[in-house]
Amino acid sequence: MQHQRICPGPLDRRSFLTIGGLSLGALTSGISPNLSQLLANEEVSSTANKDFSVILLWANGGPSHLETFDLKPEAPAEYRGEFNPIPTNVPGIEICELLPNLAKMADKFSIVRSLHHNRNEHSGGTCRFLSGYSPIAANPSDAECPELGSVVANQLESQQKDIPLFVANTKFYGGGPAYLGAAYAPFMPTANPITSSGDNSYDPVPLFGAKGGGLQAQQDALAELKKRDSLLKTFDNFRRELDRTGSMKSLDKLNERAMAMLTSPRTADAFNLSKERQEVHDRYGATNWGKSLLLARRLVESGVRFVQMQATFRLSKEAGRTSNWDDHSVNTHTFKAYRERMPVFDVAVPALIEDLYARGMDKKVLFVFCGEFGRTPLIRHQDKSKRPGRDHWSKAMSIFLAGGGLKMGQVVGATNPRGEHPIERTMDSNCLLATIYRQFGINTKQLYYDNSGRPVPILADGEPIAELL
Repeated sequence: MQHQRICPGPLDRRSFLTIGGLSLGALTSGISPNLSQLLANEEVSSTANKDFSVILLWANGGPSHLETFDLKPEAPAEYRGEFNPIPTNVPGIEICELLPNLAKMADKFSIVRSLHHNRNEHSGGTCRFLSGYSPIAANPSDAECPELGSVVANQLESQQKDIPLFVANTKFYGGGPAYLGAAYAPFMPTANPITSSGDNSYDPVPLFGAKGGGLQAQQDALAELKKRDSLLKTFDNFRRELDRTGSMKSLDKLNERAMAMLTSPRTADAFNLSKERQEVHDRYGATNWGKSLLLARRLVESGVRFVQMQATFRLSKEAGRTSNWDDHSVNTHTFKAYRERMPVFDVAVPALIEDLYARGMDKKVLFVFCGEFGRTPLIRHQDKSKRPGRDHWSKAMSIFLAGGGLKMGQVVGATNPRGEHPIERTMDSNCLLATIYRQFGINTKQLYYDNSGRPVPILADGEPIAELL
């Protein structure tokens, strides 16, 4: 096993004061991933793939497999829902009728229908799905074990000097770097803390920035940095009085490199959506998802290795009161909600897939769409209006994948006739993580050490999905 820098647990006062430094997240969102510390950990060796990236579109709240990629038209009415499957350009693969554009390119994507895990709560399910470990708390705001993107940022940290490795629109409820430390949280241009609170009705948080695109967010961060400059200098003088070992001099150099990352032309160019032709903007659509996925493509082209975003969507009042995918009867009319969401999805996602293939990025960039779990096959009517809804269901879910050098044009696994549980190729959700880590070249048996000093492998179990390789 190759050498791995460990987390020794709680810091003493001297180490705490030494870490300090420039924080991208603090500049832009009030959260404090320490970029200087991230840059300092270059001694961690890695055999990771230098050419692989992931774009994760996370349907926070839990998308229904029965309304997207695993329809059951022969099931009883109380299970099958209102939508019919349509054929695709790959014989035998059918998807929801609300996705006609995707249906024309099934040779460029694959669907896994047989994943499951054991957590039915939103943040508990998110932590379980994205870290591979079931959290102790029922609904932790922060992950108890590092999420996928944070592990990637840790493993690949020495590869890029002038652009963030891990970028997100905002923090996931149940996501985070856990004991890896805030250095491995994503760079979030316009993060909103409410996204990690369990609230399900906040406005979508755009990856591209609230105004003027991501470039404006970067400029706002620099302006904030200037305002903080005198305070930082005062604090630096205080720290130097406490540290005479020379480590502060090294930290100063790392701070300079952190500033270089924020101010680099490469970062500015990556976030600048105005560089794209209008016809490209039109293909993706003038929507939150369209702009965010276009920016995600620009980011991975520029060297960002993991881009994740919540797929939050503002529904009409007739469709529901929530902005995530938590389609209980008390939140939404499930079928009206999907009639509003999926046409937008069916513009933005096909545009991204087309771009990945047209630009020769399909071997190096993997697009993933999923959420923390699926929805109950049995339709519920708890709301006083008796509108239809579906509840949490971690026993079965569908995962949509495109590109990444994986085998496309197939469906892996199957659920029973009512979509209740897998009956073919039953797999724990860790198998998806293992597949992604394999493509990154990350050894999942490598050990981290949690805050108690206990050794924890990146994944304790889960094998890559052989059909995709």
